[in-house]
Amino acid sequence: MKYIIAIIQPDRLDQVLQLLEEKEIHLVMVSNVMGRGRQKGVAEVYRSHTEAGNLLKKVKIEVAVNNDYVKAAVEAISDGGRTGKIGDGKIFVFEMAECIRIRTGETGTIAIG
Repeated sequence: MKYIIAIIQPDRLDQVLQLLEEKEIHLVMVSNVMGRGRQKGVAEVYRSHTEAGNLLKKVKIEVAVNNDYVKAAVEAISDGGRTGKIGDGKIFVFEMAECIRIRTGETGTIAIG
């Protein structure tokens, strides 16, 4: 089991979610976050208004998948999130020790679904 965290541009979220859905990946959490990378928060134009300051608006996507779906999830996020410009984001893949479905008590790969 893997836990994938991706940071992407806000305007790429719908495309990423659509590609994840097409690959039958449903356990997705999304958060609005602020951060910076190599560009160090340099002002950029986003939907005709300039974002200034040290931190830029981003979206964090968290996905829990069984090992068979890791490649598909990473490809969906990468393909959907890519604009080819600085600030497209990052994908982090972590080993996940356990998953427990609260309603049934199921554990492991069955609990992810």
